[in-house]
Amino acid sequence: MDVINKFYSSAVHTVSQLSGVLPGNNVTREYEVLDQICTAGVGLMWKVYNGHKKSTKQEVSVFVFEKKVLERWSKDDRETMLETLRRGVQQLTKIRHPHVLTVQHPLEESRDSLAFATEPVFASLANVVGDSVRSEKKLYDVEIRHGLLQLFDGLQFLHNDAKIVHRNISAETIVINKNRSWKLFGFDFCIANQPSTNGTPHWPCREYSTSLHVLAQPSLEYTAPELALNSVNTPDSDLFSLGVLIFTIYSGKPLKMFGSDYSGFRRYANDLNQRKYPPMNTIPSELTESLKALLHPSASLRPKLHELKSIAYFQDVGVKTLSYLDSLYQWDNLQKSKFYKGLPQIIPTLPHRVNLHSILPYLIKEFVNSPMIPFVLPNVLLIAEMSSQREYCDHILPHLKPIFKLTDPIQILLIFMQKMDLLLKLTPAEEVKQSVLPLLYRSLECDMPQIQELCLGVLPTFSTLIDYNAMKNAVIPRIKKLCLLSNNVSVKVNCLISIGKLLENLDKWLVLDEILPFLQQIQSREPAIVMAIIGIYKIAMTNTKLGITKDVMAHKCIPFLVPLSVENGLTIAQFNTIVALIKEMLGRVEQEQREKLQQLSTIQRDNKPKDASEILANELDNATLSPSSSYGASNGNKSDDDMFSGFSVGQPASAATPKPTATALAPVKTREQLKITHNTTTETTSKTDMFSLMQSNLSSLSTVQSTPAAAAAAVPQHAMPFNASSNNSNNWHSANPLVMNHQLASPQASSNNNFSSLDDLDPFGSAGAASQIAKPNNANGANMYTLQQPTVNYIYPTGYNASNSMNNMQPSIGLNKPMIMGAAGTATPTLMPQMTQSTDSKNLNTLSQQDILNFLN
Repeated sequence: MDVINKFYSSAVHTVSQLSGVLPGNNVTREYEVLDQICTAGVGLMWKVYNGHKKSTKQEVSVFVFEKKVLERWSKDDRETMLETLRRGVQQLTKIRHPHVLTVQHPLEESRDSLAFATEPVFASLANVVGDSVRSEKKLYDVEIRHGLLQLFDGLQFLHNDAKIVHRNISAETIVINKNRSWKLFGFDFCIANQPSTNGTPHWPCREYSTSLHVLAQPSLEYTAPELALNSVNTPDSDLFSLGVLIFTIYSGKPLKMFGSDYSGFRRYANDLNQRKYPPMNTIPSELTESLKALLHPSASLRPKLHELKSIAYFQDVGVKTLSYLDSLYQWDNLQKSKFYKGLPQIIPTLPHRVNLHSILPYLIKEFVNSPMIPFVLPNVLLIAEMSSQREYCDHILPHLKPIFKLTDPIQILLIFMQKMDLLLKLTPAEEVKQSVLPLLYRSLECDMPQIQELCLGVLPTFSTLIDYNAMKNAVIPRIKKLCLLSNNVSVKVNCLISIGKLLENLDKWLVLDEILPFLQQIQSREPAIVMAIIGIYKIAMTNTKLGITKDVMAHKCIPFLVPLSVENGLTIAQFNTIVALIKEMLGRVEQEQREKLQQLSTIQRDNKPKDASEILANELDNATLSPSSSYGASNGNKSDDDMFSGFSVGQPASAATPKPTATALAPVKTREQLKITHNTTTETTSKTDMFSLMQSNLSSLSTVQSTPAAAAAAVPQHAMPFNASSNNSNNWHSANPLVMNHQLASPQASSNNNFSSLDDLDPFGSAGAASQIAKPNNANGANMYTLQQPTVNYIYPTGYNASNSMNNMQPSIGLNKPMIMGAAGTATPTLMPQMTQSTDSKNLNTLSQQDILNFLN
């Protein structure tokens, strides 16, 4: 919190200072002035601020001189100093050279300040040398060597081309720009050439005046001795100042501090004539002799600048590399390409700050030269690999964004694909969506297989950054299209592998609707492609988030996979893998289908009101309520629940008539016992045959002589299956739940039948035929009767064939008897009165009770 408060107070202080200095200055009309970054110039009186142009947002540095600094000076000194500063900026504005500070906006003066704008500045040399300098601003040795070479170039231009003597080379007048290039500044005391009458160059000498303020004159610490001893001023005087500057850079301070002591300076000049130099322990050994030569008291014996460039001190590989970059604009593309190819071996040997601020700016300038981008881009990404994310976002990413959109030369996409992991690591997620994803889309659509494979390989690594709509509508369709249209097996396999890795980021329905149908469209059957397809199926089936449904496996997957298992070229291991997957799918289909059917069976059994066995059990329970009724006794004692229990033939209720002994049945069972009997298919207990009971009823009819009315009177009303006491056809009703009652015909009083049941004695008779059972008449006609089957539609299970069942059952029930023609012209079996109940029971019992229950269910 203290750091934040300190930063806030510093910012407020800076703003308050600027608000008091610059409001009336015209520089503020075009430039936005931000925080102060350094100081420069004579006495470090120029304050340097970061800023940018309001119209174009171009980054600049704003130099501001506050006039209030001179308030304590005398009026003459104040005016002299202001005039000196104005002349120095004006001279700087006129000079254009790579190693001279570039002015972006000329000097503007207001009542309170002087201000002008230049290229972005990092610091002055005085801000970065000395023991008190922060570590992040201290210069590397390669930066010093390269900076000195840049000063040599700048001074050569001043002396040879501009014919100007600087006269104030010092740490305060050397400015380091944002790209860490050293620039000449502080032309306040410069002297231009004034040729003599014979044409020889001449630079007039201005003697040091003790009456002027010390800052209004060149610094004595950097002044050449010949100015004090001989009043001579030449370009070689700047070389002496350059030697003092080199000594200051390495030792942190000049040879000797004089201040305004001009007499002391003269004594020191005499000492130099005797070659008395201070200790040079801090100076590199390969530079010591050259430095002593620069400090020689005789100007003519000092080495020339072009001679200094060739000493061993400047032959370092890093220095040569930086020097080549300074002159790069003079080379053609072939020379540049050779240099850029060897640069990746040099970059790792240089300090990161040098790579980021000295090499990178030159590389970025080449982005406008499209043929050179494939040579420059690897070096830019190599520097990015050594940078932090903040450095990458500030210095590299803004310049890469336009390159992301290029597809020509094709090598650009290849380089980006090779370094995609680096881009994904450093690029913010939002920028990945806006810049990197479109790059991948273009890579998938290019015609170069190597780029396509690289793109497919890196795509799953940042699938989490791709939103669902982009994945569904952009990424997956492009991969599918590439896989189907490409003739390269390696590309196809990589497409399938990429899809397999992307599955976990997809939802179930996208996989079922888009991915699995796409696999069946692939025509290639190379083993690698087949195994990639198998891998996708395996992932889709085993992933808990996805899963393949039972129906899809049964209808689409298994029929597609089985032919794959017999493809030629598969190894035994590959074959085993495919077969194992098919078996696993079959096992899952079997398990899920069995569970489904069991659940449906349970639901149906729970939801339907009652089945046939339960209804028959209810009928038997009702019949047992009247034990005195012969009808109830006849039907209530059944040991099983058959569908014909409600259609037994009624008998006269005569006490004298004995009950047939053949119809003696097992004890009456309760409802619960009947349900258990129906549901237990393995029960082997003997059950009374339904047809034996029918035959017993027929035998009883032959011996009963009572009238139908008497028989009906003898049967209790609640035990009768239908109302036999009424001749009204509307009261005719069957107790059988499987008979459609509206189709039953009412009994006729004049009928010669001695029984009232409408059920056919053979429930499996031929459909549509009016079967008749005729009994021959005796001499008196008293014992004759004819049984006719009414037209009744039984409800049979779906798919049941009555005719087939009859044909299958006739041999077993003993109905192979003489046939008579019925009313419908169909043959019906004839039952003879002489047959006995034991014979009938023997023949009919061949159809077991369990068969009837199976038929009902």
